[in-house]
Amino acid sequence: MSFALLGTDGGARRGRVTTPHGTVETPTFMPVGTQGTVKAMQLRDVATTGAEVVLGNTYHLMLRPGADRVAAFGGLHGFMGWNGTILTDSGGFQVMSLSALRKIDDDGVTFKSHVDGSMHRLTPEEAVSIQLRLGADIQMQLDECVRLPATPEAIARSVTLSLEWAARARRAFLETVPDKRLQFAIVQGGTDPAERARSAEGLLEVGFDGYAVGGLAVGEPQAEMFGTLDHTVPHLPADRPRYLMGVGTPGDLLGSVARGIDMFDCVMPTRAGRHGVAYTPEGKLNLKNARFADDHTPLDPNSTCPAARDYTRGYLHHLVRVGEPLAATLLSWNNIAFYQDLMAEMRAAIETGTFAALYERLRPVWG
Repeated sequence: MSFALLGTDGGARRGRVTTPHGTVETPTFMPVGTQGTVKAMQLRDVATTGAEVVLGNTYHLMLRPGADRVAAFGGLHGFMGWNGTILTDSGGFQVMSLSALRKIDDDGVTFKSHVDGSMHRLTPEEAVSIQLRLGADIQMQLDECVRLPATPEAIARSVTLSLEWAARARRAFLETVPDKRLQFAIVQGGTDPAERARSAEGLLEVGFDGYAVGGLAVGEPQAEMFGTLDHTVPHLPADRPRYLMGVGTPGDLLGSVARGIDMFDCVMPTRAGRHGVAYTPEGKLNLKNARFADDHTPLDPNSTCPAARDYTRGYLHHLVRVGEPLAATLLSWNNIAFYQDLMAEMRAAIETGTFAALYERLRPVWG
């Protein structure tokens, strides 16, 4: 079994995922390394924050530099210089966002590269093959993710197609006999409880190593996202990891862990860092603001992260205002460390039965 459920506190779960490149303590947050790098960061510094898994993306990596080229470097681990676990998204979400550049049929999707206009074909089987060549420890099935809001007919069609693709992806994955690598399915269904249930139950019939909830964090209100999780999570097995894709804010993480989610990824920490925003125990700070110009305090004097502890807010404000690349690096480092510390705090609270108290203490800050 690749997942061990170590304990619960209410709906929150404390677990451990085992992959060919080590163990991942859950709940966990995965920094996003879409194109073979966590933006503005050295991976050795990402590792110091406590991150145990990073995410790569099939769509971007199949276009540049190409799966075969990455494979020649020993997969993403050798290519990136990352010794921990790597999860790869199938590219379904990115293909969805192309809208005018792609055509979906029952067999797969044909799309035009946003880079050079070249035509490409992605099927459930090819997505498996690409992710195996990339060397992913955890790979995702190819699915169709519809934009919200969507009509009931569009949502139902998406669920049906994604279930058919899931069965094909699972067959292709198992035929390769990968050594202890994992494959996760993606539950779709928009915000329709019946379609979410149909998607989850259909995927359970196929049988996967883990189950993701996709198609959320696409602009819907937080309450709507939480409501969808309330309807969806009860249909997922307790003995498999649960992954909420593309989420999110610290408040999103807290509320989703409370509802039984184990794994998260989001570009938010690094994107915020590149735009001069720092996550701290007192909330988000926009370092562009003039009030920080003469601030001699660090972002967090109690942090073990050098970016949070060793530089003043006044200095960081200066770097942001003059456009120094170091600002993006230091603020992204701080933000990733903040997210990892938050996950560690949640894990400890679940272990000690104090998660509800932690939630109530942090909710006024993060919502």
